[in-house]
Amino acid sequence: MSDLVPRLDNDTSHIDSGDTAWILVSAVLVFIMSPGIGYFYSGMARSKNAVSLVFLCMVAMAVVSVQWMIWGYSLALSDTSNSPFIGNLSYGLLLNVGDKPHANAPTIPGNVYAIFQCMFAALTPALALGGAAERIRIFPAILFCFVWTTIVYDPIAYWSWAPKGWMNVMGALDYAGGTPVHIASGFGALAFSLVLGKRQGFGHEKFEPHNYLNIILGTSLLWFGWFGFNGGSAVASNGRAGMASAVTHIAACMGGLSWSFIAYFRNGKKFSSFHFCSGAIAGLVTITPASGFVAPWAALVFGAVGGIVCHFAVDFKEKFGFDDALDVFAVHGVGGLVGNLLTGIFASKTIAALNGSTINGGWIDHHWKQLGFQLASSCAGAGWAFVVSIIILLIFNKIPGLHLRIHEDGEISGTDFTEMGEHGYTFANIGANRVGKDDVSLAGLEQGNTRETPLSYPELSSSGKTSVAGAESCEKDIATRV
Repeated sequence: MSDLVPRLDNDTSHIDSGDTAWILVSAVLVFIMSPGIGYFYSGMARSKNAVSLVFLCMVAMAVVSVQWMIWGYSLALSDTSNSPFIGNLSYGLLLNVGDKPHANAPTIPGNVYAIFQCMFAALTPALALGGAAERIRIFPAILFCFVWTTIVYDPIAYWSWAPKGWMNVMGALDYAGGTPVHIASGFGALAFSLVLGKRQGFGHEKFEPHNYLNIILGTSLLWFGWFGFNGGSAVASNGRAGMASAVTHIAACMGGLSWSFIAYFRNGKKFSSFHFCSGAIAGLVTITPASGFVAPWAALVFGAVGGIVCHFAVDFKEKFGFDDALDVFAVHGVGGLVGNLLTGIFASKTIAALNGSTINGGWIDHHWKQLGFQLASSCAGAGWAFVVSIIILLIFNKIPGLHLRIHEDGEISGTDFTEMGEHGYTFANIGANRVGKDDVSLAGLEQGNTRETPLSYPELSSSGKTSVAGAESCEKDIATRV
């Protein structure tokens, strides 16, 4: 983000009301992505864990926003620090953040830039938590978000975007978060899955999404928010913001189509909303670091390559035996790496010049070294996120009361009931006229023993009354699922 335009001065005379309005709107768009992640994750998980996943994504947003105010913004994006590795505390508690523009955003007030960047920080640990889905305790997860953002996200964001950050100075290109957001969260999720271990039944049971409508809703919110995520990273309302928004949409479309077609031929020639949504997210992830640097035709390549590579990356967890429950590593970790490397090939001087910025470009501009810069920044971000996440998680597990994994019975019952005492669904006991209420699904839910989705049965009559055959089918199916 720091490559956009040179700093004009330290006063407020160059603040533009149109730019300010667009970044405020973009901040709201990115905020929408937090519940979007929650709904996407809840749909992928089993029904007994649906509420807790939405809750974790929202509470992560709250925790990181407080961290951002205390010291996160200053550590991640201080423009007064001379360190190549981490910011100072000049903006701690946001005390010195007001109308004065930040060096990265000379035409908007500093406080507008701070809240826009806060939404990026809030998303990232929520993404990483997907690697621990269905088996993590909520209290240590909340503390983890605060610590992880401080020690993992903030340094990588500083390296990538701060004026003196070493990746930025080296010349690595990352328009909207390929390394700080996606690679960091993907490799953090991988660390989570390794430290917490596999879910009960992994490798024996087939874990399938329980609510495809939640997946579609979550994807829609994420796709909608991504226009602010990438388009807003121009930190101005100009042609480059428009181009970033256009390539974002194109890559998402191509990602959804490419993943869907690959899955169609690998899965019995049936289309799936889940596959399309996963591919769209993969396309969005892959285009993120390049969104302000590439032309629309290149977005087709980003979407197609991202969708195909991430699709096959999902197979890694079975091949190598780690339980990344919601495919965060495959989509965000691998997708972020692919996007960073493709940026080194397709970054264009012409696109960057849409707002007066100058870059050396990538291979299409005969700047061959750019791919090396992209590889170095990707490896550094991935290595830092993975190793430091492992260390944080191991330390948490040694502290009394902060062990991360839920107990065995709690995992069977589901995190919704065990950690929150809540359920995402109320099940009607359609066989109550034949079996006592405590004998069927409600009792199973109250004890958290139901593992799958709300059921529907074709034996129900059109009048809404349950046939005997329908009741018997329901009870038999419930019995096999408890």
